[in-house]
Amino acid sequence: MGEIFDVKVPLSNYNFVKATVQLFGSRGKNPPVAAQDIEDATWEQLLLSLVAFSKNVTVTDQEIQDEITNMLQAENAGFDWKTDKAAYEGWLKEKVRVPATVFENQVRHLLQIDKLRNLVRDGMNPEIPETQARQEFMMDKSKLNLELVKFAEEKEADEFYKKVKGRFRVWEKEKKRNPKIFKRPGFVTLTYLNKLWSIPQDALEKMLEKDKDEIYPPRAMYKGWGIFKILEKKVADEAGFLQEKEGYYEKVRNRKKNEGLSEWIRQLKVQAKIKIYPKEGGKDEKSNLRDAGS
Repeated sequence: MGEIFDVKVPLSNYNFVKATVQLFGSRGKNPPVAAQDIEDATWEQLLLSLVAFSKNVTVTDQEIQDEITNMLQAENAGFDWKTDKAAYEGWLKEKVRVPATVFENQVRHLLQIDKLRNLVRDGMNPEIPETQARQEFMMDKSKLNLELVKFAEEKEADEFYKKVKGRFRVWEKEKKRNPKIFKRPGFVTLTYLNKLWSIPQDALEKMLEKDKDEIYPPRAMYKGWGIFKILEKKVADEAGFLQEKEGYYEKVRNRKKNEGLSEWIRQLKVQAKIKIYPKEGGKDEKSNLRDAGS
């Protein structure tokens, strides 16, 4: 099986959490499919469950009932699970294929982990400089209309950029020759381009300073490297920031708390020295253990 904090994890605990991961995934994420992703999520939840227990994080019966009610409403189940036990058991048999006691314990497990995450997250109070809140506002309110060419390798992108740099007619000639490699995301916000196309924020801010038809050099983006031509732009009115200032402080604060929580979990895994036994033999030979703490 494996170890957490140098203590062997019972097989029953591992199997329970693994089944929960395969059914529910983690909060806000779909259940993992790849074997390694399932394994990673299982050991993370085992660790968080252990820490939640050590910190006396508990879940009430009412919280479990409310969560199950919400689940069934989301599924449009159409029955009262508390009073119609036959319908409830039938739904469990069809949808999750586990008895009610197991299902309710899985819900308890997930809620306990959520409570721990919220406890850690709410304990963080990151400092938010006004420049960061203002920058977030500008990303949300400024827009760019780009035409881009994407290559798998940086070298290819560099070669293309050298060919079209400062040459509007060469760009158009290349587009006529090979139109399929040219993309237009639309006239969208910088936030959209950053989140959906993975174009770096600093590059987008610099593009916003460029003139129409200027070509911006290669930058890493979603699944490759892009060269960008500025077709149109709209710079946010900074005066509007004063009206929405508090909302953007809160937005940055929430993001920093989420980043802080991810870092806390990462460090916790290192401290826990999670070790997973090989699947075939070697269960008592620690030299053969795979370190999963990083």
